[in-house]
Amino acid sequence: MIGDLGARDATELAGLVAKGEVSPDELLDAALAAVGARNPAINAVVLVQEEVARAEIRAGLPRGPFRGVPFLIKDLGLEAKGLPSLNGTRLGPARTYAADCNMMARMRATGVVTFGRTTSPEGGVGIATEAAVYGGPTRNPWNTDHTAGGSSGGAAAAVAAGIVAFAHGSDGGGSVRVPASNCGLFGFKPTRARLPDGPWSGEGWAGMAIDGFLTRSVRDTAVMLDACEGPDLGAPYCAPPLAKGYGQAISAPPRRLRVAICDTTFTGAAIDPEVAAAVQEAGRLLEGLGHHVEPARPKADIGAMMRAWTDIVAVGTALTIRQKLKGSALTEDLVEGVGRGAVKHAEALGPLRYLEAVEDIHDFGREMASFFRPETGPGYDILLSATLAEPPAKVGRFSHETEDYVDYRLGPGRCFDYSPFAAVFNASGQPAASLPLGWSASGLPIGVHLAAPFGADEELIALCAEVEAAVYWNRRAALAG
Repeated sequence: MIGDLGARDATELAGLVAKGEVSPDELLDAALAAVGARNPAINAVVLVQEEVARAEIRAGLPRGPFRGVPFLIKDLGLEAKGLPSLNGTRLGPARTYAADCNMMARMRATGVVTFGRTTSPEGGVGIATEAAVYGGPTRNPWNTDHTAGGSSGGAAAAVAAGIVAFAHGSDGGGSVRVPASNCGLFGFKPTRARLPDGPWSGEGWAGMAIDGFLTRSVRDTAVMLDACEGPDLGAPYCAPPLAKGYGQAISAPPRRLRVAICDTTFTGAAIDPEVAAAVQEAGRLLEGLGHHVEPARPKADIGAMMRAWTDIVAVGTALTIRQKLKGSALTEDLVEGVGRGAVKHAEALGPLRYLEAVEDIHDFGREMASFFRPETGPGYDILLSATLAEPPAKVGRFSHETEDYVDYRLGPGRCFDYSPFAAVFNASGQPAASLPLGWSASGLPIGVHLAAPFGADEELIALCAEVEAAVYWNRRAALAG
């Protein structure tokens, strides 16, 4: 019954456990065997804790929606008891935690069997996952010459390779949606503050960062989001409440929507022809489903937003690095080039710049909101674009060797040119998703991006489910067999 995990989603696996057709231990055996067989080629799974997972099974798993399903968590900032973390950095030994953060506690309550972590770039600032602490780059299972993306690159590679059916990630500038696009998966970023950050943090990157999941199916994301959503005690702010929840939302298609399609960047620059063709095909698909589709793009100040994003992330990165250095020198054997550059950039900023940058992204959020409201703009329900401007990049293109942090983010051919769409919605706080709807001629996945107004998560995920039902995208694993 468990021969090909790479073709099943987590909901199906949980159903097999519930019917007694397979045990949690057998699923864990299969996942560990897949780590042994497939991980050497992709370098996605680290810090495996088999005995911790076995002990959880013996103690009795919670009877949640994913009871018995193997699960991996991103090695970046998620405190989890029994699951040590390197956090993508060489600054000190693996850190252990005495308790779970609130997000981890909610994920555990679903009954998942968490047995390890997945790779991330140092500081989570990369568009690729190539942290030195893991001994090499994380590679794309569809073609190992190419990146799996970042910063949840290990999570995406592990799911795409059929090691697990789904995995935890996080998204501060596209870090769920970018690897989802690169690896042929579904990745959904909820509205800002939809998920808990506590108890040891109030927000990430001025509210731009949020947790998420890399999945093969919309339903797996919907159910896991329902299990985790809602503010935790002491949250500085929260998202608008859901009307019925993600799982209920995908039970029926949404109303017919007004969709703006943009097959360029949001500033009008051309993107790769194969990627543009995937966007156009997605537009025809939505039109065939009865939605109204017309060309349009927002007029918000993308350049100012990206400069603000770059400065905010530099300050956050510098704070983390300085705290971990504990007074030690900022040397290349401890911190990679981009991290050293982020510290230098942050410390060169004027004392007022951080709050000015936060104001810039708040202003940008209002500009984006006007695009989706009929009272102030054209009033679109959905903005359709590419997730990335190109198919998956080659390994090494976005390595962290350079110390020019600003060029790494904003320079010609660098991160923002490659990924000009995703961070827009971290800054605005809007829900957004990458859907695995395209393929390059060379056999690499191409993601198509959908975004909705702030708080309209349910309508967006309902549309994603409608698209999934219409095309039933490929769920097979890249390295299976």
